[in-house]
Amino acid sequence: MPEFAEAIAAQIWSVFEGSPRSLAQLRVIGAGALPSAFRVSDLAAGTVAAAALALAEVAGVDGPVKVDRRLASFWFATALRPEGWRVPAPWDPVAGDYRARDGWIRLHTNAPHHRAAAERVLGSQADRAGMGRAVAGWAKAELEAAILAEGGCAAEMRGLDDWAAHPQGRAVAAEPLVAFEPAADRTASRWRPLPGRPLEGLRVLDLTRVLAGPVATRFLAGFGADVLRIDPPDWDEPALVPEVTLGKTCARLDLRRDADRATFEGLLAGADVFVHGYRPGALDGLGYGAQARRALAPGLVDVSLDAYGWTGPWAGRRGFDSLVQMSCGIARAGQLWRGADRPVPLPVQALDHATGYLMAAAVLRLLARRLADGTGGAARLSLARTAALLAAAGPSAAEEEPAPEGPEDLAREVEATSWGPARRLRPPVAVAGVAMRWGRAARLLGDDAPAWAVERAD
Repeated sequence: MPEFAEAIAAQIWSVFEGSPRSLAQLRVIGAGALPSAFRVSDLAAGTVAAAALALAEVAGVDGPVKVDRRLASFWFATALRPEGWRVPAPWDPVAGDYRARDGWIRLHTNAPHHRAAAERVLGSQADRAGMGRAVAGWAKAELEAAILAEGGCAAEMRGLDDWAAHPQGRAVAAEPLVAFEPAADRTASRWRPLPGRPLEGLRVLDLTRVLAGPVATRFLAGFGADVLRIDPPDWDEPALVPEVTLGKTCARLDLRRDADRATFEGLLAGADVFVHGYRPGALDGLGYGAQARRALAPGLVDVSLDAYGWTGPWAGRRGFDSLVQMSCGIARAGQLWRGADRPVPLPVQALDHATGYLMAAAVLRLLARRLADGTGGAARLSLARTAALLAAAGPSAAEEEPAPEGPEDLAREVEATSWGPARRLRPPVAVAGVAMRWGRAARLLGDDAPAWAVERAD
């Protein structure tokens, strides 16, 4: 219901210490909710609203901010509508939930090296039936530990109460939704917002992948930011790239090569914003820890995320939205809500999408601070902490599903993606006097040179 979405937005806005005057401009519209044990549609609209409010403050907009809860729900699934071609299937054939000896476990095998890790433990499997037979002989905790030790990704199913009592659950509950770290030094911003297209000229260096970070930078690109996404030479995510590279430049660098490191350092030195999703310590291992980043780019706005939080015994543990849902009790709550005989996840990858919009809002709040006093700073978020926000919103209310999508929900423009023509859903947000649109179609990873799309005189 719109009032619950507005309440979630207000809760987030208080974390960001945003202006009550700005919050008063917010209006959430749209009937219907995605079927779930949790308030997924309210989380969708609330996090989109927080990003939009932060954008309005940076842009200096004194006017209404409108969020369509129904469209926000759809965007949390997919906004792309291919014409005459198909997006690849989102899951590897053996990814999914399996019944172990003593309960359920989820295997995440979308990346080839993660599937290889699972098969080193369970044996090479051609299909789900074979994997199911292999999993059935294990206790879920032992299998989870064995796969993680091999560099893979897995999560046993826990209940909400089990997670609340778990050391990592307690650590996450003690963390803020967004952990801000103000910078100690003051540096004048090389970027200033422009009327109508407020983020034009803002340089965002994007080292994020599946899925929250790319959602964040897609939002920023929609208001004019120059987003440069950097991937390793061999990385791909074919089911997601058409969805999230909208508006971006996409290049590849190998940070183990001296020449590519020099290129990366030049890009970082010219960036206003750095968004990354590496596990804690990973960038330090490459020589680009927080101190090194500040030395290369004084005044940099630095926003990062991980899966399971930044404190506690699982800080740095590999994870994805679907795994966090299993660990944190969400899939078990869904099973109980539906009366099912297996885990029931959220209807969309809501933790990823919501965290993405929270990241975008964090970027914009830090930019506002830098414009005001020159300090900028850093922020950290996690999927597990976003899961806590969703769980704390309480169980879903009885509400009809959103009305089916119709032609009027699509933008008029045809997008010439790297794979073929497509349409997008209309943006789920409208900020007075500011257009949300993307200047570049979705593209393949590595399609571009590692350079900013627009030169500027710094």
